Amino acid sequence: MSFDFTGAAISVIIFWLLTTPHEFAHAWVAEKLGDDTPRLEGRVTLNPLAHVDWLGTVILPAATAIMGGGFLGWGRPVSTNPSRLRGGMRGLVIVALAGPASNVVMALLLAGVAALAPGIAHLCYQAAYLSLYLAIFNMLPVPPLDGSKFLLAARISPKAYIEIARFGFLGLIVLIFSTPVGAWMSHWSRSTALAMFRFFS
Repeated sequence: MSFDFTGAAISVIIFWLLTTPHEFAHAWVAEKLGDDTPRLEGRVTLNPLAHVDWLGTVILPAATAIMGGGFLGWGRPVSTNPSRLRGGMRGLVIVALAGPASNVVMALLLAGVAALAPGIAHLCYQAAYLSLYLAIFNMLPVPPLDGSKFLLAARISPKAYIEIARFGFLGLIVLIFSTPVGAWMSHWSRSTALAMFRFFS
């Protein structure tokens, strides 16, 4: 088995940069909906260091990229207080959706950049693929991912949510590497990125 350390390093760097607008979007939308918690914690910023989770943003993505067969990672979650958000749990869902939405926008921007600068089209495509992968991965309803906020909005009991969160990390590993979900997300992200690039070209 051969390991692509250079490719893995590039993927991790791109992934880290992509988590920045993702987490910023959460923080910015939360503030716009009335919750100042993200600003008080220094999260309404595009500084990548403010949003890094060393395990989820660097170590795990590097390990999964080297091994191949899937990609697992996340940024440092943005703390929000639903009681301060306009709309309560509905506001929490809007905040949760802001992150994945920002990654779709980033993929479109990268496709546009590639059309203007063909010399870096391959790098832009890789970044767009990872951005879309980050978007769909975060929609999985597993804590601490964004999709888990739908469980809270559906009024799942806090005790049940905490119990699910206890096994969230293990559940994600099993889901990505022992089921077709990881391969499907990768295929969807690549094909959608390719469609975007074809549109702009």
